[in-house]
Amino acid sequence: MAESGELFCPLEFRYGREPVRHLFDRSERLKRALQVEAALALSEAELGMVPKDAAAAIQATATGGRVTIERVEALEQELRHDVMAITRALSEAAGPAGAWVHYGATSADITDTALALELKAAVAVLRDDLTALIRALAAQARTHRATPEVGRTHAQHAVPMSFGYKMAGAAAEITRQRVRLDELAPRLLVGKMAGAVGTGAGFGAHAEAVERRVMEHLGIGADEAPTQIVGRDRIAEFTNWLALVASSAERIATEIRNLQRTEIGEVQEPFDERRQVGSSTMAQKRNPIVAENVCSLARIVRAFALPPLENMVLWHERDLANSANERIVLPHSIVLTDDLLTKLTGVVAGLRVDAARMQANLGLSGGLPMTESLILALTSKGVPRAEAHELLRTLTHASAAGSLAERAHGNPAIRERLTAAEIDALLDPAAYVRAAAEKTDRVLLYVDRELAR
Repeated sequence: MAESGELFCPLEFRYGREPVRHLFDRSERLKRALQVEAALALSEAELGMVPKDAAAAIQATATGGRVTIERVEALEQELRHDVMAITRALSEAAGPAGAWVHYGATSADITDTALALELKAAVAVLRDDLTALIRALAAQARTHRATPEVGRTHAQHAVPMSFGYKMAGAAAEITRQRVRLDELAPRLLVGKMAGAVGTGAGFGAHAEAVERRVMEHLGIGADEAPTQIVGRDRIAEFTNWLALVASSAERIATEIRNLQRTEIGEVQEPFDERRQVGSSTMAQKRNPIVAENVCSLARIVRAFALPPLENMVLWHERDLANSANERIVLPHSIVLTDDLLTKLTGVVAGLRVDAARMQANLGLSGGLPMTESLILALTSKGVPRAEAHELLRTLTHASAAGSLAERAHGNPAIRERLTAAEIDALLDPAAYVRAAAEKTDRVLLYVDRELAR
């Protein structure tokens, strides 16, 4: 049985970075709620609804560390209401000015607006994570823009490409995720200061001005049509974006894992040869454990995308069916996404690329990946494409002997239309690799343009 105080959740001791976990500390959440209360009092004072000296006292109390997490928790045990505990503690600490705390507001005005501040900090972290990963992928793409590698479809050799193009494609995908984040952020980072059912009636004639000023002071937007809470479609969009990012990360990590297979051996994630152990039994092992960890965490992030979709369906102007699971879903999803992106960036940046092995693997199938080149050439010489395709299909039967070059040189139908020199030129992978390198350059122009935004 765990002793009192022993850590329980793996996020507390195994996964996630401390600065990101810190965003969700109880003390940080209390600070954000107090920040919202202070912005409310300040805005109301500006509009003549609250005495200016009272607003100043509330702001000084809210930001001066005089409201403690211990007092708030004690009050919550008594009142069984989290926001009422905060406002009561703030009122106590503010003295006579406490009479104006929370004037006209409802609990969700505070919690949802504080949540927007929390998400704003998280979005900034995640955007930086994406930028770092894009840069790492782009660096590999530039280095290996013309490094020959066989492309694979259905796990079989397809046609030649470059490893740089593979990395450029991944960089473009993560760049699209960053663009999506920039697009959804204005929809996500909104609060409300509109009272019990969102109409603002409690603020009277100043309703619109109060809400606008509060959000301006806090640097976020306002939900244009809230109920008692901010629309949960916003959070569902964000957590499903997190799921998209996790899937992109898993796709890249899975490719690295596959290329690290002993039979392929084209890349290897960083491994500390001096100290790291791959297996307790098999001393020779160099396992892609970080890439595997990325894949494992990505599956959890995707699983967390479902509850926010269900949270969009609440009774009337609100109920509490969303509240408990959001306290779990959002911190876990954000911390784990940051963790897996940071880990993947380290893998990509330190990736060991074996260009010689890539070249050797390209030659394993005896030139067969260049079949398309012969089909196109024969078609350009007057052979109907379907006939050219059937000719090469039969020529490349597994039972046939020799390399593709040997088979092509010995085939009368091909030699009738192509010289030996033409056949050799067509079977040189260099043209395909050159095309891949040029495409890599074009993709990187797009990536660089988006990174500059």
